[in-house]
Amino acid sequence: MTVVSAVAARPGREGRRTALLLASAQAIVGSAAPIAISLGALAGQYLLGPDKSLATAPVTGYNLGVALGALPAAAIIRSLGQRGGFMTGTIATALGGLVATLALYQASFWLFAFGLVVLGVGGAFVQQFRFAAADNAPPEFKARAISFVLAGGIITAILGPQIVIYTRELLAPVMFAGSFASILPLAAVGALILSFLQVSRRSNVVAETAASDARPLAEIVTKPRFVAALFCAVGSYALMSFVMTGAPLAMVGCGLSEDNAALGISWHVMAMFGPSFFTGSLIHRFGAERIVATGLVLLIGCAVVALSGVALWQFWTALILLGLGWNFSFIGATSMVAASYRPSEKGKVQGFHDFVLFGSVALASLSSGMVYNAWGWTMLNWLVFPVTALCFVALGTSRIVGAART
Repeated sequence: MTVVSAVAARPGREGRRTALLLASAQAIVGSAAPIAISLGALAGQYLLGPDKSLATAPVTGYNLGVALGALPAAAIIRSLGQRGGFMTGTIATALGGLVATLALYQASFWLFAFGLVVLGVGGAFVQQFRFAAADNAPPEFKARAISFVLAGGIITAILGPQIVIYTRELLAPVMFAGSFASILPLAAVGALILSFLQVSRRSNVVAETAASDARPLAEIVTKPRFVAALFCAVGSYALMSFVMTGAPLAMVGCGLSEDNAALGISWHVMAMFGPSFFTGSLIHRFGAERIVATGLVLLIGCAVVALSGVALWQFWTALILLGLGWNFSFIGATSMVAASYRPSEKGKVQGFHDFVLFGSVALASLSSGMVYNAWGWTMLNWLVFPVTALCFVALGTSRIVGAART
């Protein structure tokens, strides 16, 4: 038996162990994201003067940090390995939480926005967890590995908003400082979990035996299936950020409490990650394209419910549908991307994908506040329809081109 075949005989155990560790780290370190998202705009309002149009700029800063950190994160992980690279990311997360806390004490809006940029850079490493799980899994387990890691977000959905509720007045009279200070111990626990990661024997064998036949990045990213996957990932994630960022502002603006807004985000994040236990199996059975299309339909359902009224149940139902739609669309699109590159190409493709993705998400979150202040909650949801229509066009074009080539 060759070395490659011997390693291939036990990929499931190694892949599951890595996915479990990454899912655990996702649950803890990933909790920084709902803290930043649920409080970023509200803290922005707290720090701003009469003009609240830039209230969502800190959330934009977080997403911008994820975009700017995507390529460096991929390079650092490639240089230091998964364990060293991901532990480096927890340092950025802790630093971002510290800067945001100090900014709130100084009542500095732009320093707070910068702190969320740094926090977003740490988030760029967390976003690489899903690719790392896929890279350490055999082909038949890739979609499940991605889903398994994202399933760790269920704990994030509970932990993050609960931290907000119990700590936002912890350091009173400075509102929200306690919530951002809590990110430091989250990063420390995440670093401890990630210290148990091992270098994948399977990845090493593949890397050593693979021919140096890496294609140019331009050739990979212009393939119709990759273009469709990127388009759907960007469309679904940007819409999710666009609507979700505006939701806490809309809920508070309609007379609901900040706790209602935080719990709404909790339901939303739970819907984002809860289906991950079976999304991978659905992709394996029905194909990624069909699951992406299902997610797009759920996003349309979110807009329909949100446009029907502004009662608490309508906000929460819309946010749940928004999370479900994101889960199906994003995991499906990610599995399409993961199948589009060779092992020797993964670093540059993953970095390019996340740079484009989170750059678009940053723009969406910034636009959310501007659109909400100019036209209100209704317009935020009407814009879901043209974006999902374009995603359907991209999926259909990919299928037509693929059928023509076969």
